[in-house]
Amino acid sequence: MKKPIHTACIIDDDDAYVYLAKRIITMKKLCQNLLIYENGLTAMHELSHLLESEKDFPELILLDINMPEMDGWQFLEEFIKIKPKIPKPVTIYMVSSSVDQRDIEQAKRYTEVTNYIVKPIDFHALAEIFGVDTE
Repeated sequence: MKKPIHTACIIDDDDAYVYLAKRIITMKKLCQNLLIYENGLTAMHELSHLLESEKDFPELILLDINMPEMDGWQFLEEFIKIKPKIPKPVTIYMVSSSVDQRDIEQAKRYTEVTNYIVKPIDFHALAEIFGVDTE
């Protein structure tokens, strides 16, 4: 079993997915702190602020691809720039409704992306991502 996740982050503009994921994560206590941002630009701004203020940076990011203002790919490019300043490893999962093979292949090209998960996501998938035993 992995080390428990203290802080996780959802970056997604899909209200239904965010509601469901948040509900599962909080009800099952998959992490202690959950940050939610509706687009990559807001997330990057806030995560950069966390780095500057030396506050708790998330160990896990669930990242959507298609969002307004800054999509998941643009977020990843900006994340790569700040990655050397991050004091701990960060695991990123692309979570998208896209089943386009080009998106899946593009996600594989980023060493920062652990896996590509197609929505909808359920408790068992989230438990596996968070390293929690479902037995």
